[in-house]
Amino acid sequence: MNELLQYTIQGLAAGSFYALAALGLAVIFGVLGVVNFAHGACYMLGAVVAAVLQDTLGLGFWPALLVVPVLLFLFGVVIERLLVRWLVGLDPLYNFLLTFGLTLLLVDLVKRQYGVSGLPYERPEVLTGQIEVGGVGLPIYQLFVFGFSLLICALVWLLMTRTRVGMIVRAATERSDLARALGINVGRWVTPVFGFGIALAGIAGVLAAPFRAITADMGSNFIIILFAVVVIGGLGSIVGAVVAGFLVGLVEAFGQAYAPTYAQIMIFVLMAVVVLVRPAGLFGREEAAR
Repeated sequence: MNELLQYTIQGLAAGSFYALAALGLAVIFGVLGVVNFAHGACYMLGAVVAAVLQDTLGLGFWPALLVVPVLLFLFGVVIERLLVRWLVGLDPLYNFLLTFGLTLLLVDLVKRQYGVSGLPYERPEVLTGQIEVGGVGLPIYQLFVFGFSLLICALVWLLMTRTRVGMIVRAATERSDLARALGINVGRWVTPVFGFGIALAGIAGVLAAPFRAITADMGSNFIIILFAVVVIGGLGSIVGAVVAGFLVGLVEAFGQAYAPTYAQIMIFVLMAVVVLVRPAGLFGREEAAR
């Protein structure tokens, strides 16, 4: 029972990174129809920028949670304005190749500047150690990551469901064709939504900085699993991205605990089963799969 609880917390913490990043990826895909392969690189940038800010400016973890998403938002706005927007009306493969090339460029730039070894990052002292719950020691930082990610997801949900701006963005995300038919100018929301999705990947990167090795390649495996998360949850589904993110984190954690050789294979087996049963994903619209 103790091990079960520990692996559950570990899985929910890992799933927090997937949920936040997949949430941004789902929003971007819903509004632009762009499969952003550079999302993993943006997750990596979030961690790298946090480490650089701590090393050069002494900016700690808490300020980084505010500063890094803003910087990544601005980065996303620039990328959308300069590159992505010109290919939106074309075959989606073009933007996939564009973001794939952007990934290679960002990874190479980070490697050239900081090398291939991991960058150091200090965990906040208040989040070190463990707390006892029912005689089980649970890592404080993993509990914080899970709780903070739930808070962010809840705030995004409130924004999307309880505000006029959110309802417009949600309509543009889930049914952009109907939103345009109702007179909503979907185009004006494209740039901020793209930046917002990139900012969510940046938050995931900051949260991962004290938890995982900060290297230029940390987003490479991440983006592969992230695509599995999005497929399981349903392309363009905001709720599906969050639920599938935490689900994949749990599968990964228990797989590494009891069958480490097949841990990642289990994620794609889960994806295959979901696609066979529901081709559109757990929360995706059936017509999206046709």
